[in-house]
Amino acid sequence: MHELSIKMLIEEAFFEVKHKDVLGRIGRLKTAHGVVETPAFAPVINPIKNVLSPAEIAEMGFPLLMTNAFIIYRNYREVGAQIGVHKILGVNTPIMTDSGAYQLMEYGYVDVKPEDIVRYEEELGADIGVILDIPTRYYMPREQVVLEVEETLRRARRSLALRREAKMLLLAPVQGGRNYDLVEYSAKALAKLPFDLYGVGGPTQIMEHYKFSELARLVLTAKRHLPLSKPLHLFGAGHPMIFSLMVALGVDLFDSASYALYAKDGRYLTPQGTYRFEDLSYLPCRCPVCSKHDVEELKELSAREREKLLAKHNLYVILAEMNTIKQAITEGELWNLVEMRAGSHPSLKSALITISEHVDFLEEHSPITFSKVTGIFFTDTYSLGRLEVYRHVKRLRDSYRLTNKRVVLLLPETEEKPFHRFGPISKFLKRLLQEFRSLTKSVEILVYTRYFGLIPITIDDIYPLSQYEVAQKTAKENVDFITKCIREFLLKNQAFIKAIVACVNEEFLKGYFTGKLKRLSSSMGIPIELLYINVDELHKDETFYAILSIIAKYINLPK
Repeated sequence: MHELSIKMLIEEAFFEVKHKDVLGRIGRLKTAHGVVETPAFAPVINPIKNVLSPAEIAEMGFPLLMTNAFIIYRNYREVGAQIGVHKILGVNTPIMTDSGAYQLMEYGYVDVKPEDIVRYEEELGADIGVILDIPTRYYMPREQVVLEVEETLRRARRSLALRREAKMLLLAPVQGGRNYDLVEYSAKALAKLPFDLYGVGGPTQIMEHYKFSELARLVLTAKRHLPLSKPLHLFGAGHPMIFSLMVALGVDLFDSASYALYAKDGRYLTPQGTYRFEDLSYLPCRCPVCSKHDVEELKELSAREREKLLAKHNLYVILAEMNTIKQAITEGELWNLVEMRAGSHPSLKSALITISEHVDFLEEHSPITFSKVTGIFFTDTYSLGRLEVYRHVKRLRDSYRLTNKRVVLLLPETEEKPFHRFGPISKFLKRLLQEFRSLTKSVEILVYTRYFGLIPITIDDIYPLSQYEVAQKTAKENVDFITKCIREFLLKNQAFIKAIVACVNEEFLKGYFTGKLKRLSSSMGIPIELLYINVDELHKDETFYAILSIIAKYINLPK
């Protein structure tokens, strides 16, 4: 009967994905008390005393609440189990219960057995219960972390064996912290166990130190080795400026008491950062709290009333950011939002560089097309890690081959796109086809661009190669990227290529770029001819015939 009950539980733990972008997804998580649309934030509620009532928070629009089963166990025990967690909080919405792991991390001890707390979560009628794991603390020696990871896995297996209630979904956290090999080991071991949800544990101290690169690597390491069909929860993540990034990496659920803790400390949340309330002259928000009060009115309130309103504001900001993320997912704009938020803190920008190391995994599981086609805005060199860039470079490297092309002509990027239809490159092509059409059979024309590397002129109207804008000057990172793309292209096609003719725009970091091209020519043994041009004059006699005269060194021009 127990095996049948478990089978029914697994079948009912239904998670349906409606929309995807990068690894982010809008999903429907079915629970005993209703459906939770993800991504979702679960405000953590102290069951004894909270700045806002659970009913107030639920009425604001939060689909999931979180409370602490250990605190209820310690204070109410049998009475709590008889009443149930929903009546204790006074709501009928889905509730997730923690098992005391946070208290274990903070104080090093909780007076309850792991088996007993899981049973108690079932008795409380929680919709989602969390096993009593051992969170990895930031400065814990590796030897101790190894022991704690193994103990968490032992508790996970034991919790599954003891579960009785088919209505409660069970969540197991991945542990290991900054020991990423242990995170991988933990995730792989838990993936073999039939949990309904998985979590990434121990990130609180990482986030307190603004180590967002470490956080991104932690989440991605776990995500790579967990079942993609199951929701992923990130414990203790409560600042809206990191939500879009974490959702893009595959996080579906968040929880935190940040809204209340920040309010108690007089801190005012925004999607870009945090203000000390006493430093504010204006309220940069139009939530129901900020639209009804100005700064001076809030300052005149009692400390308790101001704390309550700040907590409400913080929750409204969190809720609005979740809705912004969902809208971005439906439009295929999630990564644009990630980059926008990354501009608010240097550590978030550093995290984007870390993510680029995992771009193969993101690309494999991210949708290629969307019903709505939108342009791409490149604003900084960390955009070189975008999936669209990776896909184009990979496609060019793996699938694009030259046949009977002996000279490669490199032309600089222009603002007008597609290049073959508009602007100076189109004028150059038109004249070339009119006067030397047969030459195009022997010359491969590529446009070198700051963010897509090399774009063959024959495919430059394929999305997104002409649907992008660049809002920055050329940086050395762009030139390094272009040179790398040229090298890869030559390696794949060097059997055909006799020479490269590179037209260099005066504004394109000329000395740095040409120096790299010369070194590339020397190392590969392929002549690279450099011609300094004004790109707007490509089609004019002087530039046009200068290009042809160089090509003529390697190909006989038609009479």
